[in-house]
Order: sequence, then structure tokens, then C-alpha cells
Amino acid sequence: MAALPLFLAGCTGQPPAPEFTLRYEEPAPADAAGARLLRDRNLVEPELTDLNAYLRLPHRVTVVARSCAGGGTGYDPAEHRIELCYDDLAEDRELFARAGSPHPDEDLADVVRETIHHEAGHALADALDLALDDRAEEDAADRFAQLMLLRTPGGETALLTAARAYDLAAAADPAPDPSDEHAPPAARAESHRCAVQGAAPTRHPDLSTPSRAHCAETWTASRDAWTRDLARLVRS
Repeated sequence: MAALPLFLAGCTGQPPAPEFTLRYEEPAPADAAGARLLRDRNLVEPELTDLNAYLRLPHRVTVVARSCAGGGTGYDPAEHRIELCYDDLAEDRELFARAGSPHPDEDLADVVRETIHHEAGHALADALDLALDDRAEEDAADRFAQLMLLRTPGGETALLTAARAYDLAAAADPAPDPSDEHAPPAARAESHRCAVQGAAPTRHPDLSTPSRAHCAETWTASRDAWTRDLARLVRS
């Protein structure tokens, strides 16, 4: 039997696979470098592969990499869609470059990992119908990123790099928008450092300070809460 033409391939009556999928859109000219880095270095695909290997979703969630003209990376529950904005990536890379980082592309790769898992946390809060207000959901999404990254190679580094990005953002804009549903950048940075230290205190003695004495307990509670919520979605 001849293969279906491409324009009919999606009309066979098969429902879309319930998983995280990825689509790239053409970037605006100003975003071409960020889009090229994202695609050439394959920054998103391994994270989605890990999510799909770990979790079984009730519906498809599409990650769309696109130019957002300042709209901002985020999750759209009505469309089950994560928008990953090329223009946000350029801003993050510029933060590291201005701070004198010798490897801003590597820093950006880590930030992309953290961002994908944060937005996936929103998608999972939606899929699980968790009763969270806006700020609580943002905090939970950060904790989901911690859960996923601390179970994968290089995840500690990714979280600490993302924490550095939040520090740089806080320094660049010390008076953040009060309507922003996220915690202040400095608080998000500390949350990531606390999770890294709490998950492996002996591996990170430089992070062990009196103010972080609670971090092992905080990390355990955070990990266990997400593990309980995800139990019906975890692949056996």
C-alpha cells in the first residue's frame, strides 16, 4: 500500500499522542541567533524525552519555540501549549555576557533546561487539576523543575546557573513588577540553591550556611509532595 500523502497523514482518525512534543516556528530577524542556538544545540529535545520517559500525560502538550515580541515564555492552559520565546533567550544570554561569563552559550543551555521544566510544571499542575492560586503555582513549578533536574545528569549545575540568572535579573532590575505572579528573582535563586544543598549537603559544602539549615527538610517535603501528586502519571 502506498504511503499516505503528507496532507492526509493527520486524517487517519488516530488521536494525537499524549506527550510533550516540540514545534519550531521561524524567528523574527532579530531572534535568528537565539533560534539557531536552540535548534543546532538540540537544547529542548532531551528534556522532553526525559519528561515523556517519566510521565504519561492525559493529553498532548506542545512546546512551541517562537518569537514572542516581548510576550514572554509561558504556558497556555486553554491550548495545552508552552511557548518558549526566542527573544527571552537572547535576553538571558545577554545577562551572562554583560556579567563577564566566559561561556554564555553554556549558561543559556542550562537556563533553557530549567525553563522547560518550570513550564512543564505548569502543564502538570493543569493536567492534575491542582488547586493552586497563581503565586502558589509559580512556586510549585519551580519546585517541579528542581525535582526533574536533580534526578538527571548535570541538573545541579543547571539549577545553580538558573539561580545565577535570577541574581543577575534582580541586579539589573532591583524593583520588579509587583503584578508579576512569580516570586522575586532573588527568592527564586535562593530556592534553587536551597534545593541543591538540601538534596546533597555533603556535595555542596560551599552552600551550607546557617540560613540553609532547613534546606534538607524543605527539599524532602517538596520532592515528596510532587511525587505524590504525580503518582498516577508516572510510567511503570
